Amino acid sequence: MRRIPWWALASAGAAPVLLIGGWTLAQARQPPGYDPIRDTISSLAARGATDRWVMTAALLAVGVCYVVTGACLRPARRAGRVALMVGGVATMMVAAFPQPVRGNGMDHTIAATVAFSTLAFWPVLAMRRGADLAVLSLAFALSALVVTVGLLAWFSVELHGSHRGMAERGAALAEVVWPLVVAIGAPHARLERRLAPTWAPRAT
Repeated sequence: MRRIPWWALASAGAAPVLLIGGWTLAQARQPPGYDPIRDTISSLAARGATDRWVMTAALLAVGVCYVVTGACLRPARRAGRVALMVGGVATMMVAAFPQPVRGNGMDHTIAATVAFSTLAFWPVLAMRRGADLAVLSLAFALSALVVTVGLLAWFSVELHGSHRGMAERGAALAEVVWPLVVAIGAPHARLERRLAPTWAPRAT
């Protein structure tokens, strides 16, 4: 079983912290009318939002984390790793194409759709039949898919409802946590360099 480098675990662990920290700090900077239950994460980075750079920077950083983690999850199938990296690029595009002051931007909507979709399905694409790692098994992958798709369905229902912010945060949190679960469950390369002792006798 191929091992993953320590920085893959670091990037996977940083992503949830950046996402939650980003929306927590950004929503604290908004006027009193902002409601995290009702209002979306995207509205924190939308044109006209107070200190929109906070959520924009967080989304960009989370996207980078997805790309780094996907590139380094060597035990996972390549299709899943590519999907995770595509989701990371799409997340960066969500930040690059902010919502307008009023209405919805088509470029932002497309980027968000690609990001949510690829990040929902990558665990299934990454699984290996008969894998020694539980996190890459069919049962774990399907469990992640069911939970994430269920939350995305709730978000779709709430697009014009009063709980769309909560639904979106639930789906985003489920998607950002799963790469960390896989990274923790995968074998890791040692943090220290493996150097042969200088006194070891040479073979003759």
